[in-house]
Amino acid sequence: MIRTLVESAFQTGYLSVESEGLLHQVLVTKCWKEKDLSALAALYDAVRVGKIKREASSSNVLMEFPLPYKSC
Repeated sequence: MIRTLVESAFQTGYLSVESEGLLHQVLVTKCWKEKDLSALAALYDAVRVGKIKREASSSNVLMEFPLPYKSC
């Protein structure tokens, strides 16, 4: 699911409030794979440099996700 949400953001150039919320939920409650974290890192970089705009805020800083990460 993480990679699907990230792909959508790259296709549209926007990270929706809903997608950002889903990313947060998945990271808090579910397991993910190394490829998911790589996709998320690419999304962070794209938001940071302005390639992808956040719908949630005019800021280019994504919310911080809770640690520790759970991997499967």
